[in-house]
Amino acid sequence: MESGLHIAHLVAGIIVLLLIAAATLAFTERLRFPFTVALVLVGMALAELAGTWPQALGPLEGLEISSGLILYVFLPTLVFESAFHLDARQLRRDLVPVLVLAIPGLLVSTFIIGGIMALATPVAFPAALLLGAILSATDPVAVIALFKRLGAPRRLTVLVEGESLFNDATSIVLARVLVGILVAGAVSTQSLFNGVVDFVVVFIGGLVVGWLMALLTGYLLTLVEGDPSIEITLTTILAYTSFLVAEELLHVSGVMATVAAALTFSGWGWIRVTPAVRAYLEHFWEYMAFIATALIFLMVGLTVELSSLVEAMPLLVWVIAGMLLSRLAVVFGLMPLVERMPGAQPVGLGYKAVIYWGGLRGAIALAIVLSLPPFEYSDIFTTLVIGAVLFTLLVPGLTIDRLVHRLQLDRPSLADRFARVEGNLLAKRRAQSRIPELMAGGLFSGSIAQQLQLNSDREMLTIREELAQLRRAELNANEERRLLFLRGFAEEQALFIDMFNKGHLSESAYLRLRQQVALNLDTVRFQDTLDSIEFSEQRRSTLDRLRVRLLGRFSALGSYLERLRIHQVAMDYEMAWGRYQSCGRVLERFDELVETESISPAVASEVRDQYVGWYDGARTQLDQMAEQFPEFVSDMQERLGQRLILLAEVEAIDEQLERGTLPAGIAESLEHEMARNLRALRGHEVKRLKVEPSELLRKVPFLREIPQAEFAGLAARMRSLTVAEGDRIITQGETGYSLYLIARGVVRVIREEEGASRASSQP
Repeated sequence: MESGLHIAHLVAGIIVLLLIAAATLAFTERLRFPFTVALVLVGMALAELAGTWPQALGPLEGLEISSGLILYVFLPTLVFESAFHLDARQLRRDLVPVLVLAIPGLLVSTFIIGGIMALATPVAFPAALLLGAILSATDPVAVIALFKRLGAPRRLTVLVEGESLFNDATSIVLARVLVGILVAGAVSTQSLFNGVVDFVVVFIGGLVVGWLMALLTGYLLTLVEGDPSIEITLTTILAYTSFLVAEELLHVSGVMATVAAALTFSGWGWIRVTPAVRAYLEHFWEYMAFIATALIFLMVGLTVELSSLVEAMPLLVWVIAGMLLSRLAVVFGLMPLVERMPGAQPVGLGYKAVIYWGGLRGAIALAIVLSLPPFEYSDIFTTLVIGAVLFTLLVPGLTIDRLVHRLQLDRPSLADRFARVEGNLLAKRRAQSRIPELMAGGLFSGSIAQQLQLNSDREMLTIREELAQLRRAELNANEERRLLFLRGFAEEQALFIDMFNKGHLSESAYLRLRQQVALNLDTVRFQDTLDSIEFSEQRRSTLDRLRVRLLGRFSALGSYLERLRIHQVAMDYEMAWGRYQSCGRVLERFDELVETESISPAVASEVRDQYVGWYDGARTQLDQMAEQFPEFVSDMQERLGQRLILLAEVEAIDEQLERGTLPAGIAESLEHEMARNLRALRGHEVKRLKVEPSELLRKVPFLREIPQAEFAGLAARMRSLTVAEGDRIITQGETGYSLYLIARGVVRVIREEEGASRASSQP
C-alpha cells in the first residue's frame, strides 16, 4: 500500500512539473525569454516558497534530481535529439574545430580550472582537476533554442552543439579517470598511461557501439516498413539501448554511442523510415527533449539552496573565474592554431565570441558531480557545480542574445532574405486569387471584396518595393548566379526525395544523387567562386572499382562478381535517369524561377546552358546504355510502369476513403498490399544479359573449322561478363589464358608505345 502511495505521489509530482513547464513555456514565448533560464528561476522560487510554507509544494515535496535519473532517463533523450537534428554535412566540414574544442580544449580547460582552484583555494590538486573536468562540459540547450529563435547561422549552431555532444563524453570519461586516481591516492606514470588508454578505448568504443546499433535498427526498419508505431518505437529503443549497452554492458562511452547512433540514423537510417512517419518522428523527439529539459531544469531549481551558495561564495568566485579564463584560452588560443592546418575552415572572430560566451553548463556537470562516490569534497563540489550552472544560465544565458545581435549574426543570408520576401509575396498572390471565389458564391458583399482587393494590392506593392530595394542594394551578377543555382538544386533535391519515396530510385542511387546535390549546395553557400559547380561523371567510387578488380582474381567468385557488375550497370542507369529527370524538372520550371528571382538575362542564360549541358549529358548516357544493354533498359522501364500503375491505384483508394465510399479497414488492407508490391519493385536487381555462346564463337574465324565436339566444349566453358562503362577488363602486360568476345557495346584499347598512348575502339 505504501509503495502504491509512493508511486501515486511521484506521478502527481511529474504532472505538476509538466503543468508548470507548459505554463512557463507559454510565458517565455510571449516575453521572448530563455526557457531553460525561466525554468530554473521558477524552480528556485518554488523552493523558497516551500521553505516558508512547506505544505505549499504538495506533490513536489520529496522530488529530487539524481545522477541516475539524468544519466539513464534524460541524457539519452537529449543527446539523441540534438545529434539527430544536427546537420551531418556541416559537422563533417567543421569536425576539426569541434573535436579540438571537445577533446584538447576540454583537457586544457580542466587543467586551467584545476590549477586556479589548487593555487587559490585549499582544494588539493587532484580533486581540483576533477572539479575542472566536471565544469568543462558545456550544455548549450538554452543557447541553441536562442539561435533558432534569432535565426543564427547554421554553422554557428553546429559548432556550439557539436562541441557539446563530443565534450560531454570526454568530460565523463576524464572524470572517471580522475576519480580512479583519487581513489588510488597517488599519481604515477603507469596510472596516467592507463588513463590515456582507457580514454581512447572508451571514446572510440562508444562510437563503434552506436554505429552498429544504428545499422541494426536500419535493418529492422526495412522489415517493418509501413507501421508507424513500430518505427517510432525502434528509434526510442535505439536511443536508450545504445546508451545502456555501451555504458553498462561494454563499459564504454554511452554518450558517444548515442551520438554515433543518432548521426548514423539521421543520415543512412532516415531513408528507411516511412515518408508519412518522418515528420511525426521529428516532432516526437522534439517533444521528448522538451520533457527532459523541463524536468531537469525545474528540479535543478528546486534543489538550489541559496544559503549554501552564499557560504560557498569565496570558492565559487574562483570557480567562475577559472571557467571564464579557461574558456578564453580554448576558444581564442587553440582554435586559431587549428585554422592554420591544411584544409581547415576558418572560424570568424564573431563566431568565436559567441562560442566563448555560449559555453553554458548544465545537465552533464550535475550528473557527474551527483554520481561521485563519497569523499572529502563531495558536498562542496555539488554546491559549487550548482552555483556554476546557475551563473552560466543567469549571466551568459541572459545576455548572449544581445551579443549575437550586436555582432549581426542573427542577420539572415541574402538567399534567406530573398526567400522570406518572395514567400510572403507568393502567399499574398495566393490569397488575392481566392477573392473571386468569395464573389462567385453570390452571398459575399461586393464592397468588402473590393476593400480586400485594395488592401491586398497595397500589401503586394509594398512587398515588391522591398524586393526591388533588396535587389538594388545587394544583388550583383555573382549573387544572382548563386541564388538561381540554389533554387535549381533545391528543386532537384525535392525531386530525388519524391522519386525515392515513390520507389523510382533505389536507396544507393538516391543517396549518391542526394550527396552530389548536397556538395553543390555547399559550394554555392560557402565558396566565393562557383567554378566548381558540376555534376561529377565518376558514377562509381574508387572503392567499388578496387573491389571488382580484387574479386576478379578469384575464379570461384565469378558468379558473385557477375551479379556485382550487373548491379553497377543498373546503378549507372539509375543515376543517369535520376539526373535526366531532375535537370528536366529544373528546365521545365526555369522561366518561373528566373521570373520569381528577377534574374538578369545574361545570368539566366549562363545557368540555363549549364543545366542543358547536364541534361544532354544524362540523355546521351541513357541512349548509350539503351544501345549496349537493352535488357537492362527494358526491365527498368517495366518496373517503372508497374510502380506508376500501383501509385495511381493508391491515389484512387485514398480518394474513395476521403469520400466515404470505401470503408477504412478495407482501404488500409488494400494500401498495405500495394505498399508491399511497391517495395518489391524498388531497386535495380535486373535480368541478366542473354548471350548465346555458340553464336559468338562462330564469329571467330579460326574457330569455325574445329570439330563440333571441341566447339561444343568451348561453348560450355564460356562465362558471361558484364562490364560497366569505365571499368578495366585487362591491363597491358598482364598474362592469362582467357579469350574475350564482345557481345555488344564498345571496348576501348589503349596501348603504351614509347611513352605515348594510342587508343582505338573495338565494337
